[in-house]
Amino acid sequence: MRRLSRNSKGYSVTPLNIEAGGTLSFKARIEETAKNKASRIVLALDFPFQNPENRENLLAKAQSVLEAVHPYICAVKINHHLVLPLGTFNGVQKLISRIHEKELPAIMDCKANDIGASNQVIAEYYYAAGFDALIANPFVGWEEGLKPIFDVARKQQRGVILLAYMSHKGATEGYGQTVCDAETGKKTPQYVVFARKALQWDADGVVVGATVPEKIREIHEILGEKVPIYSPGIGAQGGAAETALKAGARYLIVGREITLAQNPAQAAKALAASLPHVR
Repeated sequence: MRRLSRNSKGYSVTPLNIEAGGTLSFKARIEETAKNKASRIVLALDFPFQNPENRENLLAKAQSVLEAVHPYICAVKINHHLVLPLGTFNGVQKLISRIHEKELPAIMDCKANDIGASNQVIAEYYYAAGFDALIANPFVGWEEGLKPIFDVARKQQRGVILLAYMSHKGATEGYGQTVCDAETGKKTPQYVVFARKALQWDADGVVVGATVPEKIREIHEILGEKVPIYSPGIGAQGGAAETALKAGARYLIVGREITLAQNPAQAAKALAASLPHVR
């Protein structure tokens, strides 16, 4: 059963899958949805730049793709591609309502990366718009960094997913650098430090690019089944779905291979069918 409540301004403030006895954690909700949908695919609802005057066309396109592919996905991730032209409490909130109608969670890929006071406001606005989870950057640290996001998320029973190793080539310069671990004093890859923090902070997931399966494998050895791995970069960036899953990824974030396909439904269905059954 899913109930929606609204705050004084009419914004949806209740996450997906509210039950009479409480709310499942985001981690449990997306796992449940993945099993129900028999899919590990998180749709990245991204589109190339369009003339800002064509906002209604962009919204219609996003809605059309969602309608076509929702049977073959387990969640939807929205980035600045839609937030900037459509507005958080205008077009994007309409999309979130559609996403929830399909019994899917909505993830905001804002990559929150600011001081704590700003991060808190970022989280409060995106959760108020109806997002079930957001993605944050652990580079800013815990105290007066990401702690306020986790505080808001836990209070509202939403999710926080951390970046551990992104899918682009330049990720080696930040996530791939060797650092002196502040706790152990030993030289350690930055992504290993972030994986350990994901465990320490009880994150709902980490992002590790499908383009670096060796990093997925190493991070999975640290996280085990406690923190699921989300892998972007399938197809357009060269990442392979099967390789990422074998290395330890739990969910695959797929955008252009579906959103820009001539037949998005067919593309999503074929990819979902090619993947191992969700257990």
